[in-house]
Amino acid sequence: MRSFGLYLDIRWAPSWPAEVIDWPDFGLPADSDRAADQITAAFARARRGDVVEVGCVGGLGRTGTVLACMAVLAGVPAASAVDWVRREYRPAAVETSAQEQWVRWFADRHLA
Repeated sequence: MRSFGLYLDIRWAPSWPAEVIDWPDFGLPADSDRAADQITAAFARARRGDVVEVGCVGGLGRTGTVLACMAVLAGVPAASAVDWVRREYRPAAVETSAQEQWVRWFADRHLA
């Protein structure tokens, strides 16, 4: 069972420990810096052994983008992170070129 949730749609109203990122479907987070910090913090929880649930509504674009960012934090090269998520999670993950570019932005911001 999850111990923390990171949700990527403001329609989520979790009653368990969680954070919600304002992130429109097919788009990018309303506040990229804050979203990047929330993703990094959620990944740190998972690294400590917490079960972290990541979700949007459809489980493709926004969820895939966050999973690609977490893959970067786990050591997957930024240039391969989206392909890795598509292979290991879902082939249709990360739906837009802007989301793919956001993964590269995230990697540059957090691995510099």
